[in-house]
Amino acid sequence: MSTESGLHEPATRRAASRRRRSRAFLGGFAAVIGVLAVLGLAGAAVGSAQGPRATAVQVDPDAAATASGARLIVTMNQSLHTITAGQVTVEPAAEFTVDTAGRTMGVRFTLPLHDATDYTVTFHDVAGLGGGRTTTVTETFTTSHADMYLLQRGSAEDRIVRTRLDGSDPQAVLRADHIEDFRATSSHLVAATLDAHGKTALVVTDLDGRHRRQLPLPGNGTVTRLQSADRGELIGYTYSDANLGDEGARESRLYTASLKDSAADTKPAAVTVSGDDPRVADWRFVPDSDSILVLSYDGRMLLAGPSGDDAADLGTGNVIDGIARGSSVAYVERADGMVTVDLTDGTIAPLVNSTRDGSKVPGHRGVVTPLPGQAGGSVQPYTVLDVAGGSGADSGAPEGTTIYRVAADGTATPVFEMPVDDAIQQTCVSPSGQYAAITVAPDSVHNDYDDYLLPMPQKVVTHIVSLDDGTEVHTVSGFDASWCQVPPTLAQ
Repeated sequence: MSTESGLHEPATRRAASRRRRSRAFLGGFAAVIGVLAVLGLAGAAVGSAQGPRATAVQVDPDAAATASGARLIVTMNQSLHTITAGQVTVEPAAEFTVDTAGRTMGVRFTLPLHDATDYTVTFHDVAGLGGGRTTTVTETFTTSHADMYLLQRGSAEDRIVRTRLDGSDPQAVLRADHIEDFRATSSHLVAATLDAHGKTALVVTDLDGRHRRQLPLPGNGTVTRLQSADRGELIGYTYSDANLGDEGARESRLYTASLKDSAADTKPAAVTVSGDDPRVADWRFVPDSDSILVLSYDGRMLLAGPSGDDAADLGTGNVIDGIARGSSVAYVERADGMVTVDLTDGTIAPLVNSTRDGSKVPGHRGVVTPLPGQAGGSVQPYTVLDVAGGSGADSGAPEGTTIYRVAADGTATPVFEMPVDDAIQQTCVSPSGQYAAITVAPDSVHNDYDDYLLPMPQKVVTHIVSLDDGTEVHTVSGFDASWCQVPPTLAQ
């Protein structure tokens, strides 16, 4: 017995030792867990005391100054209660929408922002789903200087140039012997050119003038009223066959085409215009939509989808002066005067009279250029004419032209003065509404027009003017600024 007991004694001691070590490990592990739990509770308490905190921010300042829809997104360290627009301020003021998803909150700017500007976005009373204190989150960023493209015609060649509003010299990005017109999208330039035989081509490049290619056309004819949509790399134009005298020849027919590389060989899409006459007298892309506003040759104003189907008849119209970016309001000249047309419900109202110091602005009003956004307002040129015989009717020779910024209530503020010898060719507004591009023909009496299909004076200068205070920030030779939604017209 004693021998057997002696044989088992070491094993018994080893088992007891293992049990003691196991109890020690479990006790230590429990202590660690306890400490971690205490620390976790303490951290949660501190987090609740401090409120939600920002851990990451996303924003593209360059894109925000060039296109609508740019976003600022803030990621927090915990899930959030929904943020409302009333909890957000943007300085300087800008139109925006707000969204919240899980740990992120953000704003979407519905219009491009002013260029070279410091912006501050503040989220007030940000609350986490777990309760605790609320937090104020402030983020800042600076937009870049805006680029603008213009067309310069010359005796040797025509060129599209890019210029910055910081006063730097223009740089040629696209050259051709004959450029009638052009448009710029967010990614491309498209130019209507003519060769030595008068054949039209639509040339597409990137914004630096590279990767040049041609778009298919409906036939061997001419392209006019070239326009680009605000989104989707989509362009449109009116087309007429070269042999208009032949039976079945197309005249002023509306087509759209994609500038995306994948659609390079895709034929242009015809837009059907309802009614007895398929010709288009005037048209516009409706901003931030796939709709098109058309004035037919028989004077009908039609709002249609991209193919022209299911068109809504909005009454009569003579000329479309413009549609405000970021809104659904069109400015249309009719036989009974200028009206605004709400494209969402077809409501038509007379344009509010422009007044200054309580009196109606004198002179002959030119093309009305709507300002971007829901607030309304426009840029309007007025040419003052001699009053014949004291009759009170404006007539006779012009005495000069004043460009006004006109608020929605009609209050007019002058932003640019032109001498009597100069003639206005076109007024366009930057996508953010910060600037006006005013194209002028100096010494118009002796400034002969060229022989292009879209004729322009041989010397034209574009003045870039701040609409806030009328300060002229840049002057450059050329016309057809890329801010413009349509080419120049003879009637300004």
